[in-house]
Amino acid sequence: MKKTTLLFLVFSLILFIKPEEKMAAENLQATIDSMKKGAVLKLENKTYEGNIVIDKPLTLIGQKHTVIKGDGTGNVISVKAPHVKLKNLTVTHSSMNRNSSEEYAAIKVYTNGNTIEHITIRHSFHGIYLSKAYHNIVRYNDIKGMGKGEIAAQGNGLHVFYAKNNLLSHNRIEGTRDGMFFDYANDNKSYDNNISNTRYGLHYMYSDGNIFKRNTFTMNTGGAAVMNSNHLTLDDNQFIVNYGNQSFGLLLLQANDNHIENNTFYMNQRGLYIDQATRNLIKHNRIIQNQIGIELWASSNDQIFTLNQISDNTIPAVTIGGKGERNAWSRKGLGNDWGSSFPLTDLNQDGIGDFPITYYSSLHQLIEDQELTNLFLKSPAISIYEKINASQNDDEVMFRDAHPLVPAKASHSVALWVVIGLLAAAFGIFIRERRKYALHLEGMEGKHKG
Repeated sequence: MKKTTLLFLVFSLILFIKPEEKMAAENLQATIDSMKKGAVLKLENKTYEGNIVIDKPLTLIGQKHTVIKGDGTGNVISVKAPHVKLKNLTVTHSSMNRNSSEEYAAIKVYTNGNTIEHITIRHSFHGIYLSKAYHNIVRYNDIKGMGKGEIAAQGNGLHVFYAKNNLLSHNRIEGTRDGMFFDYANDNKSYDNNISNTRYGLHYMYSDGNIFKRNTFTMNTGGAAVMNSNHLTLDDNQFIVNYGNQSFGLLLLQANDNHIENNTFYMNQRGLYIDQATRNLIKHNRIIQNQIGIELWASSNDQIFTLNQISDNTIPAVTIGGKGERNAWSRKGLGNDWGSSFPLTDLNQDGIGDFPITYYSSLHQLIEDQELTNLFLKSPAISIYEKINASQNDDEVMFRDAHPLVPAKASHSVALWVVIGLLAAAFGIFIRERRKYALHLEGMEGKHKG
């Protein structure tokens, strides 16, 4: 009897000293409701029933095979308290109903200061939805939708609505409607996210002052569509193979005073598509092997293009809908590197061409009038069309770079000299060894004669 009483007291003391850790019971919602603020709930390697509501600061930690499965009628997890932490979970089966008064998600966050990390999300309308939520951290999550064939029937990977000062980093998003959707969401930071096979990798509306760095947008219909938004920084992102009718790496539509720097636009239908936008700085970008490097509508003015590498595109740049004369293709005497498309002389060896580059084309009218022209830009008929119009003096100026940069020597030329050096060294060794061998034979003959 004394031993039983003693064990009971010890067990009670342990619970009293460390109340924040608890193993989940069968009914997950009941367990959450019974816990104290700040407690840690460790889940087992099994499937728990959603839908759950967290209305107090808690930490939920799962394991490799911990699943929270919704009943398909709402959010699987609703976070309605601040300072909640969710980690190492698989979350599935939110409602897919688009006609409800609320858009549902695997995880919907209504509060501030929460951390959501290492979550796998499947079979849900939106992945993670931040609704009027500030100072949250959303990182290292894996969100997968139903694929391009089901885009209209599903939501977005990360949906940020009237939400400010959040950090979204190292998330992988694939096959959702849009990868990340920002709506009236200012001053957020998005780093190192990888988004593929969506409609728009980034869809962005009425949101200012956000920063995007080191994100990768690939195999989407559109890499990033930035609309009605100002004072953004897009730095060191990759826009690669975003392709389809009217596709682009980056769209700027009614987007002003943005800094687009150090990004790569590679093998998109259009690298940059700029319409009704003003005062954007496009600097130090690599715009390479796109069908159209830059499509610039005349409704856009005061863009500055400087220090970009714009090379090996089918059409380097085209101005649509007029002349757009207020855009600048150089800044402080520094233009752009246009690759081998425009031969330059640089007699004083200052790295800047001795003469301006002026590019003429007749394709602007064809692209503007015929929506499907983009699908045929690599056709031999396009070059014939250009030559016919050039002979009739129907070409117009697409851009004029007053200070074009002399193309940097391609890395393969350096490699070529390295190879030549190695071959020369190998040849020298071969000659030296051959001489040694010849001397050795002569010595052997001398001994034989002796």
